[in-house]
Amino acid sequence: MENSAGPSEVAASPELLWGPHEPSQRGPRPAFTLAQVADTAVRLADRGGIATVSMQRVASELGYTKMALYRYVPGKSELLAIMVETAIGPPPDMRSVRGGWRRRARTWTQLMWATWDRHPWLPGVTTGSRAIGPNETGWTEAGLSAFDATPLSGSQRMSAVSLLSGHIRNTYSAAAAGTQPWTPAGRLDPGLAPFINAARDSFPAITAALGSPGRRTDPREFGLRCILDGIEQLITPAGRPADRARRSPAPT
Repeated sequence: MENSAGPSEVAASPELLWGPHEPSQRGPRPAFTLAQVADTAVRLADRGGIATVSMQRVASELGYTKMALYRYVPGKSELLAIMVETAIGPPPDMRSVRGGWRRRARTWTQLMWATWDRHPWLPGVTTGSRAIGPNETGWTEAGLSAFDATPLSGSQRMSAVSLLSGHIRNTYSAAAAGTQPWTPAGRLDPGLAPFINAARDSFPAITAALGSPGRRTDPREFGLRCILDGIEQLITPAGRPADRARRSPAPT
């Protein structure tokens, strides 16, 4: 038998994410929890993409009517917000990562990539102005904490996390990175190939880059190494005596 309770006064997204996760006490006894709603929606998105997620579909999966779902979330935007919070999950504890700031920053970035790989719909729903919950905020906290005990200022640490976050998004998929004349596998786009090959003299750099021998560079690791190398120059400038000794070639 379906619960047909109508919409109730549910807080807007920030309060829904940060406040007590309980529906209104008015009306029939709750048949499921907000966590169950989020888990169900995440499973649907993981299985069939974000386009398969709707209030009606989630309610149907739970065995209730769409009106019953309004006791928990007032609309699709709130549903997406709790989905993101659930899919991202609790933030990592960077204090358990040994090896200094660089190892911590690398680990944080790789964990975020792994999260997006598990939930490929996340990049598409985490853009623009929106409310974020304690889990997502905690991931930012963890990213900043990777730079504890470094001389970077607060502003520099925030910029470093923003730079790493942008790299994660840009290398997640071709759609996120923008349109390029090559495929994610590093080959000339088949649809453009006849035109570029016919005008190869106008595109010598593209022709040379795509035709160069050797193993393809992993854009994730290449970009991450470049970013961390740049940050290292701020933390340990090459002009410092100890750093000069480390970087100088051994005498012959």
